Amino acid sequence: MTADQPLWTPSSERVAKAAMTEFMGFVGERTGRTLSSYEDLHAWSVEDVEGFWSAIWDYCGVIGDKGQTVLKDGDRMPGAAFFPEARINYAENMLRRNDDGDAIVFWGEDKVKRRLSWRELQALVSKLQQALADAGVGVGDRVAAMMPNMPETAALMLATASLGATFSSCSPDFGERGVLDRFGQIEPKVFVACDGYWYNGKEIAVADKLKPIVDQLPSAGEVWIATYLGRAGDVAGGLPRAEALDAVTSRYEARAVRFERVPFDQPLYIMFSSGTTGVPKCIVHATGGVLLMHLKEHRLHCDERPGDRVFYFTTCGWMMWNWLMSALGSEATLLLYDGSPFAPSGSILFDYADAEKMTLFGTSAKYIDAVAKSGLVPKESHDLSTVRLMTSTGSPLAPESFSFVYDKIKEDIHLASISGGTDIVGCFVLGIPIKPVFKGEIQGPGLGLDMQVWSEDGKPMADGKGELVCAKPFPTRPVMFWNDPDGAKYHAAYFDRFDNVWCHGDFAEWTPHGGIIIHGRSDATLNPGGVRIGTAEIYAQVEQIPDVLEALAIGQTWDNDVRVVLFVRLAEGAALDEALEKTIKAQIRSGASPRHVPARIVAVNDIPRTKSGKITELAVRDVVHGREVKNKEALANPEALDLYRDLPQLAD
Repeated sequence: MTADQPLWTPSSERVAKAAMTEFMGFVGERTGRTLSSYEDLHAWSVEDVEGFWSAIWDYCGVIGDKGQTVLKDGDRMPGAAFFPEARINYAENMLRRNDDGDAIVFWGEDKVKRRLSWRELQALVSKLQQALADAGVGVGDRVAAMMPNMPETAALMLATASLGATFSSCSPDFGERGVLDRFGQIEPKVFVACDGYWYNGKEIAVADKLKPIVDQLPSAGEVWIATYLGRAGDVAGGLPRAEALDAVTSRYEARAVRFERVPFDQPLYIMFSSGTTGVPKCIVHATGGVLLMHLKEHRLHCDERPGDRVFYFTTCGWMMWNWLMSALGSEATLLLYDGSPFAPSGSILFDYADAEKMTLFGTSAKYIDAVAKSGLVPKESHDLSTVRLMTSTGSPLAPESFSFVYDKIKEDIHLASISGGTDIVGCFVLGIPIKPVFKGEIQGPGLGLDMQVWSEDGKPMADGKGELVCAKPFPTRPVMFWNDPDGAKYHAAYFDRFDNVWCHGDFAEWTPHGGIIIHGRSDATLNPGGVRIGTAEIYAQVEQIPDVLEALAIGQTWDNDVRVVLFVRLAEGAALDEALEKTIKAQIRSGASPRHVPARIVAVNDIPRTKSGKITELAVRDVVHGREVKNKEALANPEALDLYRDLPQLAD
């Protein structure tokens, strides 16, 4: 198969039934335009920004008061304001159903299985809403949760949003400092945690770290402990101001949930940067922006329909959890999973897909690579007939992983590599269900997003590698950063590079098919001899080698230049001998270019990563150069950094 041949092409029947196709007709009727392709639709969506987002509001049936103005100060970024007269409530748009169908299914590894109907979810949200209101929570107050990806977390978020309050979450594997670095900044009125969780078949208790956390969150007048391990009462008994969540909700009778409608830009979520270069930035996202962006992505780009069963492997500390929650707005069932994706075996997520008739299987590039290296052939071992879409994010999906999905998981499936981030709580580039999938490519830019690739001097590039930017306003730009009163940190994060243009920090290029390839983060880009090289280009080659489980590349300052250093974690029984080094270098040279070939290759036993599973090139680069890593609490395995300190292989 050549690069010009698609791995998958949607059938004419599938294209005809797609919501994207229906939306094109909807727009055509409103505008009198003839839109015959996705390219036509996207071009209109960025040409008429107001018309597009107004159409999304109407097509998706947003519940709320729209107002007369769609966009104010649309020539300013930052500064543009979408729907400045609107009044909406996020939870009201999520809780459209109230029946006995599945709203949430939950698997906690192979230890716990539960399900909530829409009626039961509404009842739980109602009780939590009443409890929060009695705790003094109202518009603008913060509720913080250190919780697993379980039904109570979803219900707590919805209850918080129903009151017009602001929700923030992290996963329970965060250490004491990591939790306080986040929630200490935003001063929640209520703090909710769990009594522990399961990971890789083991019970993980959290009581010991909860005491110092609660002691240092004086703003939290009430602390609630949700049960997962069955010991919430005992854990709450050892904490000040604390009570088991079940005891709290038992005091209330379920009634109709009330919804406090708030302005479009009212904060819904406070999310956090990874924090590997200092205290995490508190990124504030707007109610209306999240709602519109997510409805667009779920309904159009993912082609979700009422009754679909939507899964994403995520924790509550990653923005994909917030994204997953919005599937409720399509009247789809949430399939929640908490724990290791390989416990008790590597097939657990495919077991889940089979048993629960999953329609959207969301995961990470690293997971797909790990499944490929495990030898699993899911299409032979599981019934995946209901799975229409598989999405991958977290890092660029290697070309070989595209092939693996179609060869070993399912032939007739829409595989969508997607990319965006916490900064926009959504995707800049993602799947397009009415277009073919080409190996190694993200299908294209999202609707309503004027994505461009710019050179270092700010010129749009039709080909070649450059900075991924968005040249026009969009609704999910953050409202602000918390504790940034003059907006200086906010402006520096996105707008210092190019005036009035969002610079996302990804190193990218267009493909001949109108797709996009992400070559890694700009701040991790390598510059040997002054030539910019994306780390993802190296990983895509080296991780094809069976003896290499994963890799991490940095640029080391050396002899008045930068040399590429490649760290590899090897398969059991493999050794980094001269033969393997030659194999690695030959693969990189032939698959990428001679400039990509590392000057040094070093075997390591572990690769440091953030809590959301992303490898941390910048932290490793700092260690190699003898610089302090400012916030190790942001890492899932900070001890791994010691493996990179004072390496003799890098001393000459």
